[in-house]
Amino acid sequence: MAQQDGLEAPPNLPEHRTTTKEKGHFCMAHCTCGWRGPARRARSQARTDAERHVTG
Repeated sequence: MAQQDGLEAPPNLPEHRTTTKEKGHFCMAHCTCGWRGPARRARSQARTDAERHVTG
């Protein structure tokens, strides 16, 4: 399950901006609001997690 840190996006960045970061064999989605997705082996799944966070 995805984690929600409860942090708000900085005022100068009203949009959620997501990226993916790799750590070893895993990839995770991160957002400017502090949200982090679960570690995934498939980069495509991490990107899907990021898209769902932005649209959800």
